[in-house]
Formats: sequence, structure tokens, C-alpha cells
Amino acid sequence: MSFDRAVAQSADLPNSPTEDDPRHHVVVIGAGFAGLQLVQSLRKSGVRITVIDQRNHHLFQPLLYQVATTILATSEIAWPIRSLFRDRPDVTTLLARVCGVDVTNRQVELADGASIGFDTLVVATGARHAYFGHDEWEATAPGLKTLEDATTIRRRLLMAFEQAERETDPAKRQAFLSFGVIGAGPTGVELAGIIAELARHTLWRDFRRIDTRQARVMLIEAGPRVLAAFPEDLSTYAAEALRRRGVELLLGKPVTDCTAEGLRIGETFIPCRTAVWAAGVAASPAATWLGAKGDRAGRVEVQPDLTLPGHAGIFVIGDTATVKGPDGHPVPGIAPAAKQQGAYVAKVIRTRLTGKPAPAAFRYRHQGNLATIGKGAAVVHMGRLRLRGKLAWWVWGLAHIFFLIGTRSRTAVAFSWLWTYLTGQHSARLITQGTLTESNE
Repeated sequence: MSFDRAVAQSADLPNSPTEDDPRHHVVVIGAGFAGLQLVQSLRKSGVRITVIDQRNHHLFQPLLYQVATTILATSEIAWPIRSLFRDRPDVTTLLARVCGVDVTNRQVELADGASIGFDTLVVATGARHAYFGHDEWEATAPGLKTLEDATTIRRRLLMAFEQAERETDPAKRQAFLSFGVIGAGPTGVELAGIIAELARHTLWRDFRRIDTRQARVMLIEAGPRVLAAFPEDLSTYAAEALRRRGVELLLGKPVTDCTAEGLRIGETFIPCRTAVWAAGVAASPAATWLGAKGDRAGRVEVQPDLTLPGHAGIFVIGDTATVKGPDGHPVPGIAPAAKQQGAYVAKVIRTRLTGKPAPAAFRYRHQGNLATIGKGAAVVHMGRLRLRGKLAWWVWGLAHIFFLIGTRSRTAVAFSWLWTYLTGQHSARLITQGTLTESNE
């Protein structure tokens, strides 16, 4: 259906969308930052929207590592998608897994055999872990992209201490008390810093046979420094702050093997029963669905207006897409970039609906990089502004609270952080998944 026809016929229609609703139908695959921003920006646009996601919640991924490290509960950083759109009668939410897209007939194909027709399609399916050709490592070193990942990592961390408490062999006990974080980007740095604080300041009074302060926390990076995307002085500060917390930095050598018994770094094998992967990501299978060209990470190469080449009615945004920024480098796969792309595509759709000139090509506005190392320590890089230490930590915290959805979540996270800051105790130290025989085996 054309945009003009959709606009002409939408004014007198009831609010509740149906299959025979003649309004222009926008289908959004994925309710992450990009998809959510798109839907919010299309409010009162005269279209009907169907949001499809294989999970029933929107996740605030920047704080996912705090669920994994027992600081926050899952409910504090995730919200049911349906509740977010309860006041939007133009939006229909479907809990389903997409398995393909029929580009020619404009149909989204679902795993249960159903299909959803679209006039405009927006693919915002995010990214998954990339193990650089070693997918077998995932069972031993889980990544951190979903709530399930976070609770799995939290279980493995806590179970490692529990198993060390019962282990009588000193070498095996030390293996349980060794933790390897692979990848020294913001997620890896944040994970390593909090794991070290958990071992040295939170848990040590809770055990009788082991001293958790003797835990070995390793941050492993194939490159020469941590936080490579930050200026070198901030990277140096982060490295020093990690070392002060007891984190051992293993830089310049890649992981060459990863097993349940330990990690091989270069030619050196280190017994280590708990590993976390923070080294790389790959896009969802969207490129395959669309029969499109993807880059090395599987991201769809899109036009400057974020459309699929040759298909003006199909947009690909967020971590699923690759597009160059003003500096000629690909736009980074971070939340602000995804939100900007969602807002931009909504603007393109609105101009098409109203017949106005299309906006200029998408232009990414970098808002800065932030990373926390632990209690009272962070780095912030925003243009010429460079902050480190406690002031940066407060800026980091306020920025994250600001972007959380709803007063309840902001209050809950702020209270959890205040409690942790004042007492040194983490409030979410529950082992809620798996069995004893499944943990760290």
C-alpha cells in the first residue's frame, strides 16, 4: 500500500489495528534500543506498528554486567515490552522468533509457520557473541548479551566460591578461585573490576575455609591496552585502577584455547574454572534473512538513509547494520548510536507519509564513551572533556540512571547503588539457575 493511501484512509479508522486495517503497516523486528526508539518516535504518525521480539522484555544492556556480578536484580534493568506500549493502541506486540524474510512478497516469516505482511520493515535485531571461529568456547566462556547470560554468569561466579569452600586439594581450590575475563573493552573492564571487588570486599567474611581475597581475577586482551577506544591517558588510568583492585592484566596475547579446566593464553595454560567472554560480537542472522551483503561481523551494509540496497521499504538499524560515521569509520555498536538510528528512520517514514522532502543522510553524533572500573572509579571521554576517578564515576552513574525507563527503575537502581556504596554488600547474590552438577563443570 502506498504512503498516500495510508494517510488518506487512516483518519477515520478505529485505534485498534487489525489485519484488514488499511493504515500503512510498519513491522519492527527487535525491541532493543533502536527498535524501541523507532516506535516511540512514530507516535501519532498515522501508521500501525507490529513489534516482533523473541523475548518479552526490553533490556538495558549497559547495566547487564551488574546483574551478572550480583549488584542489581534482573527486574531493575528489564521491562515487559507490552507494558511499555500499553497506552499505544497503534502498536501490536508479538512474542515470536523470526526465521526469515520474504523480501519479494513483503512477509516476515516466523518459526511457528506464521507470517506477517508489511509495508515497511525495520530490522533491529541486535548482536550476539562472536568467538572468532571457536564457537565451542561458548559453553565454557559465556558472553553477556541477555538476562539468561547474566544469570548464568552470576551462578557460575557464586558457585565457584561455593565449590572452592568444599575443595581440599589446594591446586583445584585455586582453579575455582581463578576468574578470567576475555576482552578488555568497557564490558570486560567493568566485569573484571566488579568481580575483584566482590571477592575482596563483599564475600570474604561469608566463608570459613577459604579467603576470597586470594582470588585471582585476570583481564585478558589480545591488544596492547585496555579500553582501546578511549584516549591513551584514560586507558592508562583504567589499567592502574584495575591493578589497584587486584586485577591481573594479561595484555598482548590472545586466548588460544578455552576449556572447562582453564585457559591457554599464547603458549601458557592457566587453570581457571570460570571464564567470561567479552571479546567480540557478531550481528544476528538478518543478512541471511534478507539475502543481503554483510561485513565480517555479519552486519548488513546499508545505504546512507539506512535502507537495504535496492529496497527502499526495508531499513536495517542498530547493531544489525553497518554504516560509516562522519569520520569515515563504522558507527559503533552502542546504545546512543542505535537510538539515533531509530529516531532517524522514524523521521524518514514520517516524511514519506506526508510527502515532504526526505531528510539528509544519517549522520551519527558521537556523545562520548564512558566506562566504570569499580566503586569510585570511572573514565569519561566526551569530545574535549576527559574525566577520571570519582567525578567520572558520578557522571557515569547519573548518565545511566537518566537513560533508564521509568521512575521506579531509576529509584531502584539508585537505591541498590547507594546500598552497595555505603555497605560494600551486593543485594542480588542469589544462585537461581541450574544445579550443583551443572555449575562450573
